[in-house]
Amino acid sequence: MATLTIDKTGPRRNPAYGSMSRDRAWALKWSYVFLTIFAAFSLVPPLYMLITSLKSSREISAATNPWWVFHPTLDNYIQLLTSNQFLTFFFNSAMVSIFVVTITMLISVPAAFALARMRFWGSATLATGVFLTYLIPDTLLFIPLFKMFASFGDWSGIPLINRWYVLLIIYPTLTVPFCTWIMIGYFASIPKELDEAAIIDGASWFQTLTRIFIPVAMPGIIAATIFAFTVSWAQFLYPLVFTTSVDQLVLPVGIITTLIKGDVFNWGQIMTGALLGAAPPLIIYAFLMDYYVAGLTAGATKG
Repeated sequence: MATLTIDKTGPRRNPAYGSMSRDRAWALKWSYVFLTIFAAFSLVPPLYMLITSLKSSREISAATNPWWVFHPTLDNYIQLLTSNQFLTFFFNSAMVSIFVVTITMLISVPAAFALARMRFWGSATLATGVFLTYLIPDTLLFIPLFKMFASFGDWSGIPLINRWYVLLIIYPTLTVPFCTWIMIGYFASIPKELDEAAIIDGASWFQTLTRIFIPVAMPGIIAATIFAFTVSWAQFLYPLVFTTSVDQLVLPVGIITTLIKGDVFNWGQIMTGALLGAAPPLIIYAFLMDYYVAGLTAGATKG
């Protein structure tokens, strides 16, 4: 009987085990490098603002080391928090932001639901047109808007210019288009079986929106709410143009107009006011960041 002999001494190819893990490790290292650079560029301005806010005017004008506080003080914070002007600016910004967010949600949520779920002729084109209106720069709109509101005030006798409530009409032109676009993507990602089942059970479109879609789409609504609040809180151009009296100014414009007198810059209080003004959006983002990211990315895929 013949015997088959296998030669095991020949060349053998060794597979490169762990190559994917090594590539992933290198990718992770480079990600940390770029994230560190990005974090450094992002954190340097607020860190400089914090350091400057803890300095007195004498130390700032002495041109010492800008990244070190030799004699820290809270005088800038005390002066602003006890100033009636600053509290008025803060109150005006809070009122404008709350009302604008409410108006924006009352308009954008039903509009997005109608464009995403109630299919009708031209709904896709209308949805695209709603988003394109958001892309028009503010610098092109404030001049015709100013003329419109000034003419309306002269004709009706109701003063709109130099009143903080005029911002309740202007800001939604910035917030409603983008919030509607966010909600369209989120509503489109919800399975169609939900509204079909609701309609079969006899629910109206309004009941379907309020009882089914709003609870399911809460992350998208929170994301749109955060965006509307951020825009209305931090907007600078429109309140600078439409309000001039000190008692009508909002926080971003009030800090600049009252703390800069001619060529004299009160840098300590300016930095303090900027930090205090950035606190509300920062707190909101810190607690609702997961909902914000989920709401912005939900429309990327459709279920």
